[in-house]
Amino acid sequence: MRDLPGFDGPMYTWPRVEALPHVKEVLVALRPDWILALATNAEASDEANIRKALARVDLDGLIEKIYCYRSIGHKKPSPYFFAYILNDLGMGPERVVMVGDDFEMDVLGANRCGIPAIWFNERAPQERRSGKMYRTIHDFRALPGELEALLSGSPV
Repeated sequence: MRDLPGFDGPMYTWPRVEALPHVKEVLVALRPDWILALATNAEASDEANIRKALARVDLDGLIEKIYCYRSIGHKKPSPYFFAYILNDLGMGPERVVMVGDDFEMDVLGANRCGIPAIWFNERAPQERRSGKMYRTIHDFRALPGELEALLSGSPV
């Protein structure tokens, strides 16, 4: 979902909400092989509110789990945030990939917990960061290929 400037409160109450370009088609393609979850630091919304916002852009049926600050009590990049998710999913960090738009909170926070990550950087297409535990995408259509490369250990 796009965080639109000038709107406050739960996203589902905003006059306008937007999904990021190509997100739906990519999630539809990934869903057969992945458990798709949303992890957010949103303070104004609980899981039910987040589902209502996702429903407005027809994404709610694609997201199986929602993890939010209001339920977990910790925000990214706290290791407690990521530990809660791993515990709930019943998975080790090597079986999860964090995809997020905040390099410090999403990518490095996940990496510090042993979780590989993909940085969605649509704001600065010339900036690409890659390492053993993370990759960069600028367009969601690149996500499946970068997931495969990241998990296979392909060189950067």
